[in-house]
Amino acid sequence: MSTLTVTSIQADLQWEDKPANLRRLEEQIDGIGTATELVILPEMFPTGFSMRPEVFAERMDGPTLGWMRSVAARKKIILTGSLIIEEDGSYFNRLIWMLPTGQFGCYDKRHRFAYAGEDAHYTAGQKRLVASVKGWKVLLLVCYDLRFPVWSRQQPAESASPAEPTAQVGLEYDLIVYVANWPERRSHAWKTLLQARAIENQSYVVGVNRVGDDGNGIGHSGDSMIIDPLGEILHHAAPKEEVFTLTLTKERLETVRERFPFWRDSDHFYIEP
Repeated sequence: MSTLTVTSIQADLQWEDKPANLRRLEEQIDGIGTATELVILPEMFPTGFSMRPEVFAERMDGPTLGWMRSVAARKKIILTGSLIIEEDGSYFNRLIWMLPTGQFGCYDKRHRFAYAGEDAHYTAGQKRLVASVKGWKVLLLVCYDLRFPVWSRQQPAESASPAEPTAQVGLEYDLIVYVANWPERRSHAWKTLLQARAIENQSYVVGVNRVGDDGNGIGHSGDSMIIDPLGEILHHAAPKEEVFTLTLTKERLETVRERFPFWRDSDHFYIEP
């Protein structure tokens, strides 16, 4: 059966210090001691969750994308995480899915965290990104998106039918990745919602959060997690820097979907952009 090996990097990001963060993250990536295929970094990994995009934004030909391209090619991995991007006078909290070939996909965070003023500085994304690797389909989302289940909801295709012999038919994705700067004071919501997204979508979920205090004195406990399609926790990170690698199996995913084909009974809907 198909497998996908993922590595989560729960980093103590240095506040608005791109050189220090990229240097430290590259050390952590170079230190991965086993073969891996997908390496996941936290939200706004070069800066922390900064509300100063006019100072720290880059263009798509900027140095951080160059760094991602170089590291992905050298390590022969897919590298993903979000950073601040300026485009046509607007700022985006943009997740990059960087392939070892230098090709990449983008997802702009849709749900901006108004409680911290993110909506006043950043433009909302309008469409989801479902990437593909080794036959796995991966939905890529950012932090606050986690609180809005409709945006991540698995949508079976119209052709899907209870008579279909395989539970894979018509399902959009196999894994949801959330990259985050989720504060410790709301860690209970983070942990609970990650499990809920896995259960309701019958999908693996990987949530990668930062750890440590940011420049506003807000603490982050990490709690990065890997969860299986039944909501069972396969890994839960301690509140410290951590690099963790785990291999996910399609066999587990398909067994769950075939034994409990709840996806067949889900509601169909369309989200207006």
